[in-house]
Amino acid sequence: MNWMESVSYSILVPYGPVLDPPELAGLASLNCEMMLRGAGERNSRQFLQSLENLGCETTEVVAHLHTGFGASMLAEHLLPSLELLADQIRRPHFPKEQLETAKQVVKQDIFSLEDDPPRRVMLELQRHFLPDPWGRSNLGTPESIDCIEIEDIRRQHTRYFQPEGTILSIAGKLNWEAIRDKVGELFAGWKPRGVVLPEEKAVGSMLVHIPCDSLQTHIGVAFPCVPLRSPDYMMVWSGVGILGGGMSCRLFNEIREKRGLCYNVYASYSTLKDRAGIYCYCGTGTERAQETLEVLIAELNRLRFGVDEGELNRFKIRAKSALIMQQESTASRSGMMVQDWYHLGRVRTLGEIESAINSLTKSAINNYFFNYPPGPFHIVTLGPEPLRFD
Repeated sequence: MNWMESVSYSILVPYGPVLDPPELAGLASLNCEMMLRGAGERNSRQFLQSLENLGCETTEVVAHLHTGFGASMLAEHLLPSLELLADQIRRPHFPKEQLETAKQVVKQDIFSLEDDPPRRVMLELQRHFLPDPWGRSNLGTPESIDCIEIEDIRRQHTRYFQPEGTILSIAGKLNWEAIRDKVGELFAGWKPRGVVLPEEKAVGSMLVHIPCDSLQTHIGVAFPCVPLRSPDYMMVWSGVGILGGGMSCRLFNEIREKRGLCYNVYASYSTLKDRAGIYCYCGTGTERAQETLEVLIAELNRLRFGVDEGELNRFKIRAKSALIMQQESTASRSGMMVQDWYHLGRVRTLGEIESAINSLTKSAINNYFFNYPPGPFHIVTLGPEPLRFD
């Protein structure tokens, strides 16, 4: 992307909550937090100042099987920022004297769920919809965080932070040969150890209620669909966009605009390597919560009867607009590249994606949802009273 003056990297390392012992839930998140507290020849303060001196805007994420780090900076600062990344990934300090402070940071995120019922509902929905350990939250509990010792963090990092399965993507104004050589130098000698995934258990309950003394009820619904690497992925992606993307989508129009049942509603697509799901959320008043759930399920079921040409055209416009936005963001592009490589083993060009969008037809989408209608549904509600669902 040589028309840009910035560059961004994204790195995924195959270590996440899936690989943590259940009694030490939250260990992966605590590991990520501690990795920010000094690495290589720099202590915690020096490491963070070095990032700021390079103008790096950083992100961290822990989910399922991965810990991810990302950064954006001026193109001229890429190579020194990669040196910091290599130290952070390979030589973190894990200072024991900062463990309790890091635990407080992680626990604050757990406590914040009490003030964020939509997030709480969707995390609980994920836990029941996906088989254990894939449905685990990265947060853990205050009790499990308290049980973690610095040796647990060091042991997991040594075991799982390794090159096999690690993906680094870089997008923006760059010199490929110089970057390739620099990465080879920085990560030379990094020994692979392999990753053995734990055995999967059964999925959770189909209908779950979380009691909460509130004037609102929060509803989460999920059902399975094909993962990103499936040939039918584009049909699912377009169906989700028509269902819950934007103010012209079905859920917004039917549940909020026509009936005034809710203040927030959306649908999204989430994929792992071998399975995926469509997740829906709706926040509503308690007195109309049962009706809201029934209308939401009815709209999901209506997908099996197809979409119309107008809905498809509006989705195509939104999707192609999002592609144009990606060309203006090196961070978005590097993030998409690393996900493509993980799920597909290759990187899709923006032209390829645009061509796939243009090739979508109403008949192909309708044929998919006729053969693979929505369901079975996993439902989680949070509010004063449980809701009925047959």
